[in-house]
This record gives sequence, structure tokens and C-alpha cells, in this order.
Amino acid sequence: MNKTGIIALLLLSYTNLFAQKAISAKLDSVFTFMYNQRQFNGSVLIAEKGKILLAKGYGFRDTLSRYQTNKNTIYELGSCSKQFTAAAIILLHRQGLLQYDDAIDKYIPELKRWHAVTIYNLLRHTSGLPEYIGDMARGWDHQKIATNNDLIRFYAARKDTLSFEPGSMHRYNNTNYALLASIIEHISGKTYADYLKENIFIPLKMKSTSVYNRRLNPKRIKNYATGYVWKRQSFDKITSENPNYGDSVVYYLDGIVGSAKVNSTIVDLYKWENALKSNTFFTPGEFELMTEVTKTPKGRNIPYGFGLELSGGKKNLSYGHTGSWDGYASFIYHTVNKDRTIITLQNFKMGAYPFKTINQILDNRKIEIEYPKKIKLPDAQIAKFAGNYKSNDGEEQLITYLEGHLVHNTKKINWDMRFFPIAENEFQGIRQGGADGVLRFTQLPNQETKLEMLEYGKVIGTAFRKNNN
Repeated sequence: MNKTGIIALLLLSYTNLFAQKAISAKLDSVFTFMYNQRQFNGSVLIAEKGKILLAKGYGFRDTLSRYQTNKNTIYELGSCSKQFTAAAIILLHRQGLLQYDDAIDKYIPELKRWHAVTIYNLLRHTSGLPEYIGDMARGWDHQKIATNNDLIRFYAARKDTLSFEPGSMHRYNNTNYALLASIIEHISGKTYADYLKENIFIPLKMKSTSVYNRRLNPKRIKNYATGYVWKRQSFDKITSENPNYGDSVVYYLDGIVGSAKVNSTIVDLYKWENALKSNTFFTPGEFELMTEVTKTPKGRNIPYGFGLELSGGKKNLSYGHTGSWDGYASFIYHTVNKDRTIITLQNFKMGAYPFKTINQILDNRKIEIEYPKKIKLPDAQIAKFAGNYKSNDGEEQLITYLEGHLVHNTKKINWDMRFFPIAENEFQGIRQGGADGVLRFTQLPNQETKLEMLEYGKVIGTAFRKNNN
């Protein structure tokens, strides 16, 4: 190569590096903005075409030490664990130790009345099985931590019937993946945790990834993030089972694996994503089966593969999962034709992930911030909207003031949902996963204040409060 060519190549490399740094700075500013608005606390990794554009932590991994999160902080994945459960089933199938059309009672004879349900039905959520989270909330001793064996005995005693014929419908259900974990243990003779460790995590050098039940078998784990929720009527962060929040489900279901309980880092999950996309862990045929969009007998798409949510179809395939459990919120997503990976792990239940804004930045499109910016209003101007509002059907909406925010509850349900001001009369909700919600107030001529509750711009409820003269 001549001197001119070398200079041109150097200039191109410098230009690309500068552009990459500019993109990274934009991505960083989005997450900094969200952290400052109490909408994000955790770690994020964004990569495209094999280049990591952002790998960073925002906020704290626990409230006591105040240690910062970073790219190696470990989080509970919640339902993002399901892809590893499915991966173990694929490996057992590869070894000829199971068939996808095997009936589940071949491995769990206690559930022989569900003989019509196959492993394939469990993988794709087409089983018709009951949901254990709701059932055990009503029928299990909340002082005792349940395991997978307890779950099996629980249903063996109840004799529940299926809600639909297996294969006829798709309905997401955590019981499916808990039973898959039990099948893995039955066939392999190992615990679910050991099988995943020996056959997935060690081969992929995912050194910080493990199955961890932090209440059933607590351990001291370096750089581990504690999952948090907000204390009622406060911005103090507490664990879910704290009496000031009162969600005991995370305690008594802590021993059930398969549907959740894999813990990992953004760095390890990126290794996993690279193994998936490059077919270095699964064969092309196995990966195609894992990400195939199938149909019900009535021709409806089943947008769920083996432990993965699917979108875009075969030509524009995107796959991934979300998770929310025990004060954690996880998001793992890969877009195949753009070779783009987005991973966010948070130790904050109400955390959001700015998926649209990230893609706008990476696609070099006009940036329309997904989450509105909080504006500063005097406390009195916010607090004046507090009070009891009554809808036409008689339901009461309770609005209270809290540290520059409004908090929404009803007489029936303690939503404890916080809203910050985005205009003089409009307040944006801080909601799980970043779901949109707005409270809009209007002063009426008849000395009433109208409250409108909106989701994605559509009014879903209206209530009124009589003003004091």
C-alpha cells in the first residue's frame, strides 16, 4: 500500500473511532438522564457488529454500602432465565436423552393426569397448565420456601385440569419452565444449578453466572446487586418482603428454579448472545428451532421459541426476553440483521429500558426521547392536585403528594404509582418496564378539577374533585 493509501486508511479509522465515541456519548447521556429521573438503576451493555458501544453501571448495587454498579455487577434475571432452561433441554435432546414430543409424565409421573402435555408444549407455552405463582399465593404456606419438588406435590394433590387443549393456544406460563427444570434434574441426575453450570456457564466462560436462591441458600457474592422496590409513600428502597412493601411471594417461591433464578452480568450475557448468533454453542438447526415462529391450529402466530420472545419473522428476526422478579428488571434483546445487542440489568423493580431511543441513536435517526423530561415546579403547585377524586362509577382515585411527585392509589388497590411533572398540569408515571402513563388535570368552571388518566395518549379513566372555595 502506498503512502496516500495508508493516510486514507488512518483517516477512515480515526473517523470511525470518532463516530463510535459520539454514539457512545449519546447512549451514556440517555441512561444518565434516566438515572437522574429515578427511572434506571443498574448496568447496560449495547453492542453492534461485534463492537461494544456502551458497558457501564448507573446507580448503586445496594443501599447500605453505596457501592456503584458496574459492568461486572451480578443481578437476578427473572424470566430471562428461561432461555437457559430451554438451552439445557436442547442439549439433552442432542444427547438423545429426551424427545420434544415426550409426555411430561414420563419424567414426572406424579402429574400423569397431564399426560397430553409434551416437553414441546412446555417450551413454547402451549400447555394449558395452571400458573403456579397465582395458585401458590392462595394455597401455599407463606412461611415456607417452596422448591420444584414442592410445586410438583402441590399440583399432584390439587388435581387441576388444563385450561385448554395442549398445542391449541399460546399462553405464557411460569409453570412450564419450572417443570422443565425438574425434567432436566430427573434426566441428568444433577441439580438444575449444576447442570447449567457444567454444560453452559463453564463452556462459555460465564464465570459470574449461576443459579442462586438468595433466601433459600444465602451466600456472600462479590459485586452482587440487591433487588429493591420503593417503600410505600416513600422513595426509600427496601426489599420486596419488607413489611413496608409486603410482597411475601418473593420469599416463599424463592426455591423454585427454571422460570427464574439465573443470576448474571451484562458481560457474561454478551458472551451468551455471541455464542447464540455465531452458532458456536448450538448447531444452525438447533438455533433455527429455538427461534422459529410457529402457529396454532387456527393459524395464529406463536411469538415464542425455546425460552425466547420472537418478533420480525424469519427475514427480520429479533429475539430476547424481559424479566421482572424480586426487585429486579432485566431486558436482553438481539436484532439479527443489524447484529445489534441490547442488555439492561437493574436492581430496581420500576426500572425502564429506553429501547426506542437506543435504536434511534444507533440508526442515526432523529432522537425522540422515549421518556419525557421532568420539569421543576414549586411544591405548592404540585401539591394542589392532591386529594380524592371520584369517577362516574363511584370509584375513588387517591392522589397524594411526595417529594415533588404525585402518588396514585385507589380505594381498592394500592398502586403506589409515582408521577413527576412534565407540564404545569401533566405528570408522567414511573412504571414498571417504562410503560407509559400520564395524569392530566383540568380546572373546570364549576369549581371542580378533572383528573384524566392516560396510557399511550388514550384516556382510560376520568374522575373529578370538588375544589374548596
